Amino acid sequence: MKDAMTDAPSAEAMEAYWLPFTANRAFKAQPKIFSGADGMYYITPDGRRILDGMAGLWCVNAGHNAPRIAAAIREQAGKLDYVSSFGMSHPLAFELARRIAAVAPEGLDHVFFVNSGSEAVDTALKIARAYHQARGDGRRIRLVGRAKGYHGMGFGGLSVAGISRHKRDFGPLLGEVDHLPHTHHPEHNAFSRGLPAWGAHLADELEAICAIQDPSTIAAVIVEPVTGSGGVLPPPVGYLERLRKICDRHGILLIFDEVITGFGRIGAPFGAQALGVTPDIITCAKGMTNGAVPMGGVLVNRQVFDTFMDGPAEAPELMHGYTYSGHPLACAAGIAALDTYEQDGIFENTPKTASVWEDAAHALKDAPHVVDIGLLAAIELAPRAGAGGTRAASVMQHCFDKGVLVRTAGDTLVLSPPLIITPDEIDRLFSTIREGLMSLN
Repeated sequence: MKDAMTDAPSAEAMEAYWLPFTANRAFKAQPKIFSGADGMYYITPDGRRILDGMAGLWCVNAGHNAPRIAAAIREQAGKLDYVSSFGMSHPLAFELARRIAAVAPEGLDHVFFVNSGSEAVDTALKIARAYHQARGDGRRIRLVGRAKGYHGMGFGGLSVAGISRHKRDFGPLLGEVDHLPHTHHPEHNAFSRGLPAWGAHLADELEAICAIQDPSTIAAVIVEPVTGSGGVLPPPVGYLERLRKICDRHGILLIFDEVITGFGRIGAPFGAQALGVTPDIITCAKGMTNGAVPMGGVLVNRQVFDTFMDGPAEAPELMHGYTYSGHPLACAAGIAALDTYEQDGIFENTPKTASVWEDAAHALKDAPHVVDIGLLAAIELAPRAGAGGTRAASVMQHCFDKGVLVRTAGDTLVLSPPLIITPDEIDRLFSTIREGLMSLN
């Protein structure tokens, strides 16, 4: 007998579900449904194996259904399904925090658990403002984001983000927010391999904001070490170092949004380590549990943490948290994910695979309509006149029909596969994209 829960759902069965970030009517007319997954592949109800070029959504770093993680979740579900983190906890929460702090950049040794990247960003912004309040500098409420930045879909994250379409429908957001310019200038840094040589000076725009707003009013600057959803843009050489120095000069906290770059995505446990710049606060999620259970976290340095610990010992130091913070199943998945990354050598192997990946990505430089290629990678296409996004959508559909899953962001193809991808799978991924590009008008 067929399993109804793994069959493709009928139109009636799909009706109640309002999918996020999805053209729901178009999707339900031509749905992409997966009923299983294994390693590098999704499996459709009719048995097709689809090569996952996006690691789910930047999160399945160790591949789908990683055995240690699945086993840990099953075991924990039979022991302790839930306990609140409000004034109580369980052993795995402390163990996971310890394990994350052990692989984090030096000095970021305290972890606040949340349930997603969006919650991690909003939490980090609240911590930044509350930190200055706790140290007696309540004037510091201004936040600085960056154009093309993506920081989740909470009101705080939307406010500091720099993608206008995400904000358009939701009315006034947080006040007291400024934005740095983005670093994507194809006339200077298109087809860069590794970090672009041009653009470090763009960090100096933070000084311009300070001159206009008064640096004593700025609480924090938040950037992605490598811009993700805004186009996969690595920082120019020296850019993050300049931001760090300016923040230090003016007493501003520097937040790295590592929801995407954390847990091995760019060759080290955190992007801060790969790029050699340490922030005061890091947000993380996605690869934290290999995508198996929703979870996120905020890592803070000792100075930030200790500032909150100066008040009365019997009072909560931070009036903030979520019902599912430090959830037992999520903690079990997180510990097992770290075990998997360590025991399978995933962090160490990523730089070896990266050179093959980079060569394959840049081999598309001569393909029709390609105007730039990024690091993880992103393949930017020239838009059709009056029909932005349609070229990338056509290539995405071609790839899916050929058994390869990629993602689009406007006229950009975005790629970020599980870190276990092989050279043969890299070749298949980029060969299929080339076929799709060659078929375009």
